[in-house]
Amino acid sequence: MACHSICIHECISLFSKFHCLSIIKLMESLNHFLPAQSVQTISKWLTNYDCTLTVKKSRSSKLGDYRYFQNKHYITINEDLNPYSFLITLTHEIAHMMITDKYSSRVAPHGKEWKSEFKTLMLGFIPIFPNDIQQCLAIHLKNPKASSSSDYTLVKTLRKYDKNPTLTISDIPDGSIFSIPNGKRYIKEKKIRTRFHCKSLNNNRIYLFNPLTEVQI
Repeated sequence: MACHSICIHECISLFSKFHCLSIIKLMESLNHFLPAQSVQTISKWLTNYDCTLTVKKSRSSKLGDYRYFQNKHYITINEDLNPYSFLITLTHEIAHMMITDKYSSRVAPHGKEWKSEFKTLMLGFIPIFPNDIQQCLAIHLKNPKASSSSDYTLVKTLRKYDKNPTLTISDIPDGSIFSIPNGKRYIKEKKIRTRFHCKSLNNNRIYLFNPLTEVQI
């Protein structure tokens, strides 16, 4: 992509002719990011609200977010997500938008109302996903987490469909020497509960790593 941040969806006019033109424009833009079978549904959802959707340069802290400001809805999604990850993340944020529209701030951000809304929205997309992702989603949607990134099995499966899959610490055997993006090197030791214990080659201290940490060997 030429730009790191592009506004896909501008505020929709109340006049029907502009509304139709905006849907067409939005669908054309979303085709670059989403599975084709989901574009029409997503576009309809977005155009039913005064929403601005922006695709952002990759952010390590989050995959997407939603906010409500001055009676308008804003959603941002990272540009580097594969189509399946993009769809799940965008639907997650759209569920926030719909719940905010229904309840304002009277309910918890990831409470039962949001979970029910997200599950309902996602169920229509299940046939779009490959079988392995479908299996993960069947479990994930029983009790959706505040962030899909905290669902290790789902994230690991989704990453198989990245254009350039990365190596994670869970992919390498115990005893391997690896480095992380900042250049520091470690020895992978053992996994205790949900984290890998690794010894730093710089100071011999033990550090805990998320199983999805990207590494180089």
